[in-house]
Amino acid sequence: MDWLTDPQTWIALVTLTTLEIILGIDNIVVISILSGKLPLHRQQQARTVGLSLALITRILLLLSLTWLIGLTKPLFTIRQNGISPRDLILIGGGLFLLAKGTREIHHAMEVKGQPGVIGAKATFWSVILQILALDLVFSLDSVITAVGMAQKIEIMVAAILIAVLVMLLGSGIISRFIHQHPSIKMLALSFLLMIGVTLIAEGLELHIPKGYLYFAMGFSGLVETLNIVAGHRRVAAATALTTDVEKHSPKP
Repeated sequence: MDWLTDPQTWIALVTLTTLEIILGIDNIVVISILSGKLPLHRQQQARTVGLSLALITRILLLLSLTWLIGLTKPLFTIRQNGISPRDLILIGGGLFLLAKGTREIHHAMEVKGQPGVIGAKATFWSVILQILALDLVFSLDSVITAVGMAQKIEIMVAAILIAVLVMLLGSGIISRFIHQHPSIKMLALSFLLMIGVTLIAEGLELHIPKGYLYFAMGFSGLVETLNIVAGHRRVAAATALTTDVEKHSPKP
């Protein structure tokens, strides 16, 4: 237990935890979109189960490092790029997110306007199965990052545990914000497409720095949030002006 008194251990824990939280942003967006298909009273339960499964998946991957290392060995080559089982999982996850994001955008823009067409509600366990499958995709990068940054399994497990707890606390707020504002929800769906393309690129060994992805997501979210705040202020100003005019208008 001497490693507990080593300052380098705590520096590695804080650094890795911060990175795991950042890497979990796209996971929260995906879970928020998927759980939004459920009735309101079951959405929090789905988010809790989904993030709990993410925690279990990541810890199991950490405890099976030999199998995890085997996933990075190439099975075949495409244009001098070795394609491993990990790459195939990333490509499959990316294709799923592209299909899911496109379908949800179509549903939001087209289906509601078609007479006699009712959007089907997803079942609880179908959403959980989708979240579990995508947890595996996101967990691969998360765990591989953890293995690359820390040498002790205790630090990796602690960092992942803290990160998932933070994600669990913040997922409800993020999910409600996404679903209360249609423009933010559409932006989140576009994030699904961007994340899907990034996963496919990673699977094909075309590495896109994650900083670019998170900057684009953060900047777009900030701009849309400012638009929402400005819209609320315009509505409040118009309401106040109308009230003031009615107050000073001569009564008949």
